[in-house]
Amino acid sequence: MATQHDPLEDGERRAAIAEFCREIETYLCRKNDGHLIRVTGPSFDLVAGWAARGVPLKIAFKGIDRYFERYYAKGRRRRPVKIDFCEADVLDVFDEWKRAAGVAGTDESHIPNPKSRAGSLAAHLERVVMRLTSARATGAIDASFDPLIDRVSHELETARSDARGLRGDARRALLDRLTTLDGELLALAQRLLDDTARDACTAEADEELRPFRSGMPADAFGRAREAAFARLVRERFRLPTIALS
Repeated sequence: MATQHDPLEDGERRAAIAEFCREIETYLCRKNDGHLIRVTGPSFDLVAGWAARGVPLKIAFKGIDRYFERYYAKGRRRRPVKIDFCEADVLDVFDEWKRAAGVAGTDESHIPNPKSRAGSLAAHLERVVMRLTSARATGAIDASFDPLIDRVSHELETARSDARGLRGDARRALLDRLTTLDGELLALAQRLLDDTARDACTAEADEELRPFRSGMPADAFGRAREAAFARLVRERFRLPTIALS
């Protein structure tokens, strides 16, 4: 027997997809310095596919940002960017978000990569220190973060101390310390949240996960909600992820 569709529900779904596409078009216009690039025809179908897959709007924006960062790095821009060019980056960021939130069904994002180069670890820590220092300089975080910034700086020097890089147990021990420091960072940031900000982050996390909620066991949803909340707290205070996955 053919499945019966509720016309009202279908209409609401189409309206939501159309609104998603309008938001993407508006964001793309801003990224293109005001040049209007319409999301119509095949481009509309492409973006509608993101909405149908449950890509949160902010995650799509991050994917677009990632493409533009590479585009700017190549030098002066020659022409406005079409949304189609951002497809791979949007889906990459979406996959990263799903793994971090636990909606991908695996924990692979939490397994350290043993093939990572020590130079990459040092570079990661250097970026962490820079972002923490920048967050403090702009007032996003206060002096209560100073001891933690000092400890991360110490770990950066540890990673740089051996020209050949850390190996084996020493590397694993450092990765464990970074995970602990990352937990401290989030705990400090959450203490800075007032009730209004905490409620806003919780509501946004729930909205991001709404397309996946019905297919997730309660415990998996709880973990995904915590991960989404943590990411939003980081964004609010412009904080990096200290742990290296």
